[in-house]
Amino acid sequence: MKRSRMLICLVICMGMHIIYGQQKLVVQVNHPGAAIQPTMWGVFFEDINFGADGGIYAEMVINRSFEFFKPMMGWKAGGKKFKEGDILVVNKNENPSANARFIRVTADQAGAGDLNLTNGGFRGMGVKKDLRYNFSVMYRQQKSGVKLHIELQDSTGNILGSAVLIPSGESKNWQKQGVSLVSNATEMKASLHIWFEGDGIIDLDMISLFPEDTWKHRAGGMRADMIRKLADMKPGFIRFPGGCIVEGYDLAERYQWKKTIGPVEDRQLIINRWNFEFPHRPTPDYFQTFGLGFYEYFQLAEDIGAEPLPILNCGMACQFNSAEVVALNELDPYVQDALDLIEFANGDASTKWGKVRAQMGHPAPFHLKIMGVGNENWGPQYLERLAIFTRAIKTKYPEIRIVNSSGTDPAGERFDLLNNTLRKNNADIIDEHYYRNPEWFFDNARRYDHYPRNGSKVFVGEYAAQSVKSVSPLNKNNWLTALSEAAFMTGLERNAGVVCMASYAPLFANADAWQWTPDLIWVNNLGCYGTPNYYVQKLYSLNRGTRVLPVTLHNECIAGQDSLYATACIDSVTNEIIIKLVNSSGRRRDNSIFLEGVGKTAKQASLTILQSDDLTAVNSFDAPENIAPKRSLIPVNNKEISLSSAPYSFNVIRVKL
Repeated sequence: MKRSRMLICLVICMGMHIIYGQQKLVVQVNHPGAAIQPTMWGVFFEDINFGADGGIYAEMVINRSFEFFKPMMGWKAGGKKFKEGDILVVNKNENPSANARFIRVTADQAGAGDLNLTNGGFRGMGVKKDLRYNFSVMYRQQKSGVKLHIELQDSTGNILGSAVLIPSGESKNWQKQGVSLVSNATEMKASLHIWFEGDGIIDLDMISLFPEDTWKHRAGGMRADMIRKLADMKPGFIRFPGGCIVEGYDLAERYQWKKTIGPVEDRQLIINRWNFEFPHRPTPDYFQTFGLGFYEYFQLAEDIGAEPLPILNCGMACQFNSAEVVALNELDPYVQDALDLIEFANGDASTKWGKVRAQMGHPAPFHLKIMGVGNENWGPQYLERLAIFTRAIKTKYPEIRIVNSSGTDPAGERFDLLNNTLRKNNADIIDEHYYRNPEWFFDNARRYDHYPRNGSKVFVGEYAAQSVKSVSPLNKNNWLTALSEAAFMTGLERNAGVVCMASYAPLFANADAWQWTPDLIWVNNLGCYGTPNYYVQKLYSLNRGTRVLPVTLHNECIAGQDSLYATACIDSVTNEIIIKLVNSSGRRRDNSIFLEGVGKTAKQASLTILQSDDLTAVNSFDAPENIAPKRSLIPVNNKEISLSSAPYSFNVIRVKL
C-alpha cells in the first residue's frame, strides 16, 4: 500500500511537471483588437557618434571648407620647398557668408615632393580595391600655372591611386572641377594627398572626395552600406535630426533647417554639440557641415519607404546645458520656421518653399504628416512655447500631427506635469524617453496596459537598455539588453491602441569616434554590423502585422509569467498570424500555442529565433552575426503549435491561414 501511494504521488508529480512544462498559450484570432499603425516601428537618427559627417554622409574629407575653429584642423601642409606663407588661410570678408574661409596656395617652380597638402579624413579614409573615387574642388586662379596631383595613399605612404587636375585659366569667379581615381588596394586608414606642380597662385575651397558607390549612386550622397542596414529594417518612420542636436548647447548652436538646404557650399557649418559634451570622449574635430541636410533627410525617408518625422527647436536650448530660452514675444521666427518647413515638404512648386524644394530636384511633395516641436524639453516654459507653436500649426495645417515632449524621464514630477497637461490639452502624440537597465525593461512590459485608449497617443521616441548605467562609456550592446528590449516591446505591440510609434536610440556609432553607448549599428571606415538589439528591432519591424490579437496564459496577457513575454497580431496583407515570444529564463520552455477561432491553417509555420546562452555575448566587426536570426519550419497540428523555446530566446512564428 505504501509503495502504491508513492507511485500515485510520482505520477501526480510527473503530471504536474508536464502541465508546468506544456502550458497552453491561446491566441484569440477571432477577437482582433487595436490596429497597428504602419509607423509602429521606426528609426531615430541623430548626428552623434559621427553619425552624419564621418557616417552616413559619404564625404571622406574632414574640414573640406576650412571652417572649423582651427581652420587647418584635419589638414597637414608640407614638402621640401614648403615655407611660411605658401599655404594661407584667407577670409573672404563677406557679410554674411556661410563659407567664409579658403586657402591660397603659392607655388614657385614646385615639383613632386615640394609642396603638398594631406587630409586624414574622419579617423582615416576607408578605400576599397578597384572602386572609383570622385575628387572635386572649388577654385579660382590668381596666377595660372599650377597643376594638382591627387593621390590616395595608404598608412605608409604608398600610392593607391592617382589623377591630375589641370585648372582652367585665370578667373576672379569661383569654379568647380573634378577628377576620378581608382584605388588599387583596400585600406582602412588611407589619406588624401595633394601635391602641387608648377608656378602660380590658386585659391582652393570645398576640397571633396566621395566614393562612387554611394546610395543610389547619387553624387555627394550617402554611404550605401549604412543606408542598406536601415532599408533592410523597412522602418515605418525616420526621426531626424535628433535628439539633443535640435536644441544645441545654446540657441546659437541649435539646428536650423533653412541653413541645411540649397548648394552645399552655401550651407553654414556649426560645431556639433557632442564635440565637447563628454570629457571622457572629447571630439574636437566634430562639426556639422550639413552636406546631409533636411532635403537629404526627406529624400532618405522616401527612399526607404518611411514617414519623415522632423523635430524642430521650440525656442529652448538644452536645459542640461545653458537652459537658454527665447522670450515669448520673440518666438515668431521659430514658429515661422515650422510653418515654412511644412510648405517646403508639402507645398507645390508655386509656393515660396515648395519652389526651393523643386529647384533642388524634387518637384513632387514629400507628404509630411507628423512633426515634433521641441526635443527633450520640460517645465512650464516648454508648455508656454508649445502652445504658441500648436496654435499656429493647427490653424494653418490642421492635418499635421504634432509630437510633444514629456521630458527626459518616464516618471516623476517633471513627467507628471507634462503628461497630465498635454493629455488635458488633447495633444496628438506624447514622446516618452527612457534609458534604463535591463531589469526596468522586463518589469515595464505592462507599462501601457492601463493608459487611456482614447486621446493622446504615445511615441516611444528614445529608449535603450543600458548594460552598466546611462551615459557610461562601458555600456555594451549585449544579449541581455537586446532580450530585455524584446520583452518590453511585446508590451508596446500589445498596446498598439496607445503606442503609435517607437524607435531605439542612438542609431549609429563610429567605432573610432563615438561619444555614447550603446548604439544600434556600429561602423568603421570600411563596413558596419548590426548589434543583437538591431536584430530585435528588425524582427519587430519585418513582422509588424496590422491588428493586435489577444494572446493569453491562464486568461491573462503574457508579461513575465514563467519568464515568458508574448504578443500576437494578424497580418491582413499576407493573411498570417504572427506570434512573438520571449523566453527570458535560463531554462528551455515547452509550450503549446493554440489558435482559437480559426478554420484551417497551413501545416507548417515559420520560426525565426534570436538566441544566445551567454547574456554578455555581443556582435563585432570580426563576428557580425554572432547573434543573428536563424529560421526553420515547425509543424502545426489541429490549429496547435508545439514550441520548445530555447533559454534566453526571442521567437517569431508566422502561420498562414
